[in-house]
Amino acid sequence: QVQLVESGGGWVQAGGSLRLSCAGSGLPFRSYGMAWFRQAPGKEREFVAGFPWSGSIPHYADFVEGRFTISRDNAKNTEYLQMNSLKPDDTAVYYCAAGPRWPPTVNDYWGQGTQVTVSS
Repeated sequence: QVQLVESGGGWVQAGGSLRLSCAGSGLPFRSYGMAWFRQAPGKEREFVAGFPWSGSIPHYADFVEGRFTISRDNAKNTEYLQMNSLKPDDTAVYYCAAGPRWPPTVNDYWGQGTQVTVSS
């Protein structure tokens, strides 16, 4: 059974930092693209950052503006998202996604999400 489990969300003041983790099991982690998406209240889910494949350079959404860093540890089947200089607009539920397509689609594997709240 495939599982993606996010952790590390929480509440932080503007300018603060959080590190999200996504632990995968039951899937060929090294072979799949991995990504982070987010969804704010009343908005569509949007891409944040990801690796199209294990050895690729990371891709980032324009709004990241150098504030976030994605990384993956294939030995631990875990992906990370280090978020610095957080803004209230970054408030959203953050989801980890994985799959053989790029970017991952709704038909691929998704975690349950972790809430990130940034206060001004």
